[in-house]
Amino acid sequence: MPNMTISIPKVLYEKMKRHSEVKWSEVVRRALTEYMGRLEVMERGVASSEELAELLRESKLDVSSISLEKAIEHYEKVRELEWKRSSTIQARS
Repeated sequence: MPNMTISIPKVLYEKMKRHSEVKWSEVVRRALTEYMGRLEVMERGVASSEELAELLRESKLDVSSISLEKAIEHYEKVRELEWKRSSTIQARS
């Protein structure tokens, strides 16, 4: 397994030292894995219902109060912005 060195603020390092029982490399590995999963969902542009449910849980949004019309409006806006973003990235490459 490859190794990676990261820089963290000294204050954070001091707090981490107080919890020597924690396997910090495992914490970082899990965080990176979860973050990469979110990036891959965004790159695909389509999320499974399980992925979408997890993203909503993480964001702690109460979507039950949003009307269907408003949800569709937001969805279309996000899709348009994502299309513009991905087109700009491709143009730069």
